[in-house]
Amino acid sequence: MSRSQLVAEHLPLLRRYARALTGNQASGDAYVGAMLEALLQDQSLLDEQHGARAGLFRLFTQIWNSVALNDNPDVAPLQAASEKRISNITPLPRQAFLLLSLEGFSEEEVAFVLDADVAEVRTLADTAGREMAAEIATDVLIIEDETFIAMDLESLVKNLGHNVIGVARTHADAVALAKNKKPGLILADIQLADGSSGLDAVNELLRIFEVPVVFITAYPERFLTGERPEPAFLISKPFQPAMVSAVASQALFFQRNSKNKTAKAS
Repeated sequence: MSRSQLVAEHLPLLRRYARALTGNQASGDAYVGAMLEALLQDQSLLDEQHGARAGLFRLFTQIWNSVALNDNPDVAPLQAASEKRISNITPLPRQAFLLLSLEGFSEEEVAFVLDADVAEVRTLADTAGREMAAEIATDVLIIEDETFIAMDLESLVKNLGHNVIGVARTHADAVALAKNKKPGLILADIQLADGSSGLDAVNELLRIFEVPVVFITAYPERFLTGERPEPAFLISKPFQPAMVSAVASQALFFQRNSKNKTAKAS
């Protein structure tokens, strides 16, 4: 397989990670674009010691920690990169937690990606777990047409300390429940029982009120095409409980920070 084919194979999941890390489609994709530009200029930047995927995530992390695109997604990716160096753009504990829980890397691979050792990775993941456990509980709407998956999600959400306000199996049910009870978080499948779309239901709700959303689908690559507005928080089926916990906490983290910034500005 050629270098370009290897990159293309792993790109959708790298974009998912970038979005979970930044909480924003444009910002996450800007960092991935910066990484690709750097790789085009110098292919030796890709260290495949732990495989192509880990190498791509390692290079992405190096770009993330050196180019200040997060404050301005419109900045040209490689423009004066050396002048845009900042430290700790995002806390290392969240990076470690997402790499382990969302992307399923081993501790050794995460250590390689973050240029750390395994002991440090374990400490970072433990720190992230404690911080995320301190998140304020909220009301959760589950949009899922498969009964057993919905039950698993409901149990998981409750174990995380949240309250489930309802489970919707169709677009119409989701909109009615959300309008009535105003959830603080939505976990949504994309393809629903009656052929309707969870994505469409969420987009309709977001025109009415602001709420963080995590999409859960068996085909995440179909929604990372770059051709339209895409979900920022996306989980693959089958999912691990730690993955749902990590991404839901990320979504709540960015929502909380956004509200805090708004309050300070006013």
